[in-house]
Amino acid sequence: MHYARRVTDQAVHSNVGHGVHGVEGAFTGRERELAALRADVERAGLETLAGRPAPRARVLLVAGAPGSGRTALAEAFAHRVAADHPGGVHRARLTDPGGTPVPVERTARDLLDALGVQAPPGGHRDELTEALRHALSGRGALLLLDDVAAAEQLTELLPDDRDCLVLATSEGPLSGVPDVRPCTLGGLDPADAVRLLGSRAGSDLRITVDPRAADRLAAACEHHPASLVLAGGWLAAHPHTSVLDAARRLADAPGATPLERAFRMVHASLPASRTRLLRLLCLAPDGYVDAPLAAALAGWDVPATRAALDAFTRLGLLRPLPGEAWRVPPCLDALLHREVEEHERPAEVQLARARLLERAVRRLHGCWAVTEPAGSAPRRELAQQPRPLRFETRREAAAWLDSRLPALLAGARAVVADGELDTLARRFIAALARALNAHRPPERTAPEQYRLHELVLDVAERRALHRERAAALLNLGDLDAWTGRLPAAVERYRAALAAVRTDGGGDVAAAVRAMDSLGGTYAEQSDWPRAADWYGRALALCLNHGDQEGAARLHGRLGAVHLYAGQWGEALRAWRSAAAAHRRLRNPHAHARALSEVARVQEYAGHAHDCLRTCHQALERARDAGDVRLEAGLSLRLADACARVGDRAGATAHRAAAERLLAGTALPPAGSVALGQPRSEPRPGPADGGGPGSADGKAEAGEGSGSEPRTGAVEPGAGDAGGSADGAARKAEEPGGPGPAAHPTQPGT
Repeated sequence: MHYARRVTDQAVHSNVGHGVHGVEGAFTGRERELAALRADVERAGLETLAGRPAPRARVLLVAGAPGSGRTALAEAFAHRVAADHPGGVHRARLTDPGGTPVPVERTARDLLDALGVQAPPGGHRDELTEALRHALSGRGALLLLDDVAAAEQLTELLPDDRDCLVLATSEGPLSGVPDVRPCTLGGLDPADAVRLLGSRAGSDLRITVDPRAADRLAAACEHHPASLVLAGGWLAAHPHTSVLDAARRLADAPGATPLERAFRMVHASLPASRTRLLRLLCLAPDGYVDAPLAAALAGWDVPATRAALDAFTRLGLLRPLPGEAWRVPPCLDALLHREVEEHERPAEVQLARARLLERAVRRLHGCWAVTEPAGSAPRRELAQQPRPLRFETRREAAAWLDSRLPALLAGARAVVADGELDTLARRFIAALARALNAHRPPERTAPEQYRLHELVLDVAERRALHRERAAALLNLGDLDAWTGRLPAAVERYRAALAAVRTDGGGDVAAAVRAMDSLGGTYAEQSDWPRAADWYGRALALCLNHGDQEGAARLHGRLGAVHLYAGQWGEALRAWRSAAAAHRRLRNPHAHARALSEVARVQEYAGHAHDCLRTCHQALERARDAGDVRLEAGLSLRLADACARVGDRAGATAHRAAAERLLAGTALPPAGSVALGQPRSEPRPGPADGGGPGSADGKAEAGEGSGSEPRTGAVEPGAGDAGGSADGAARKAEEPGGPGPAAHPTQPGT
């Protein structure tokens, strides 16, 4: 009977038990319907009767009005047949609050996440549904798709595996789904209805002494489980009231349906203060609340709010969840929204939403702060928070984030769609992104981060915040590039550069990052002229604004690109410029690596003696830097250079020195990391749009993957590294050029 339940970006659950009839407890009745569903599973389909193999999974449909218990029946049936489906039971809701269908791509992504399959961030509809069908192939899974609003939602998600079973719930028939087996629900059997009423009333005595009144009350509820739950909760709260009186009150209550009349009867029995808290609960994203968030909605203290939530649970107005959390029964969502419209002024509703978001921001800040080192400023600030808002351990914070993530994502989407609290929305999204980064590895958070960047982009475009728009586009471009959508990444980077120019061009760091990223994306496509062009533009901008570190990095980028293009002269000039820049910056490690690249270009150009001299210089700088692995790699390159000029004794001596260096360190040889193209994990600007040069200045130039763009070219000289110790040492010294990044970009604050 969970119908209008708020659905979030991740309203998907796998093998998770759900309460039935809107409350926790045993399932009551519906044996006839359960038997019919079982028979439909075993009955041959139309394709089989026609002598053809079934092309897709069997589809069962449980149809019924709100309050009829369709979701409870589907859950009970899924529990009974779960053993027949080794792939597990995976659930998703397909209708948003207000009856808006959930986009198919969002449902597909969430089901993929439930299946443990990494979906590409920002993937398109066809790509995601195809990935879902592939993931379900051969699993024999059961999909429980709740609140299907249209047949198209269902048909695009159907697995091609005949061993899978799809169990859908809907308010009406789904005529567009081929060979669907409908099971239409009415009320419970009278005896089962009275039994459910008695279990909710807390005592069977009143039911036993006046069975006719109990039958009358059940009939007034039209035997619908949701109405019976509310009526039973009202009886439990009024132990001295007879069942007959309850039946009369229910009959006299206003409302067009038994569910609405039962709700009105319970609602009228509440104190005025709790009535207001109850109706404000429908503002909670996904209908998911805990005591601190509910307290923020009404402006109460946490203990009083927790007592009220417990009372609502006993009345059947809330459904308890693990971890001291509650959910508004979806069938009551529309009724509570109507109460808000009738009794709350718009300004009060907006204020309640703002309090809720502000409390969520504080909780997310604490969720991040607990991961900081002990004694740090964030930890000291966290220790001063009240206990209900404080996390004691990292594990506690991670568990809280995991359980609330669907509701938090729904809250981000809702506040951006509302458009009235954009400043608070940006703070909320930034806090959520930072908490995700603190508790999850980058590849696990990439889909959520993509959604958050898109939300930031929506706010920035609506408010004409060009700097934040540029930062969001850069971060989205990084994720597109990481997933291999290079043309889309190019468009994102160009749009980011246009946003910087629209803002007057003052955000130099963002402009450099956009150009740098464009160069890296073209390099990944082996389009060396365009890559060199964009790197050159970024270099000119850095030089004009005195950014020596950026200029040194971009000289290296240009050197790598020219090397791939076979332009030895240009590559030599670029790497020499990079070496000179790092010398001025007093960075011996980077200086040594740049000199090693100069030596490599000289080697490829056939200048053996020049290569030998440069290798000696690079080796001295590596010793100054104390980089043993780089020193070993340079010793091997120097050995090769000696061999090329006929100095066999020198080659032997340098090779022996390299072997001694490698044997004397417990660290493995470093991977291939170019001065111009480091392979560190990219870290773009924050999700609130604060990228390079943004208003809050929370990210600096050169830290995002835009300043370290991904390229996929083959490393020059990699072939002579081989799998030997010599090759490993060369890898420590020979970064080559551009290389792919290891992880997607992640927003941070």
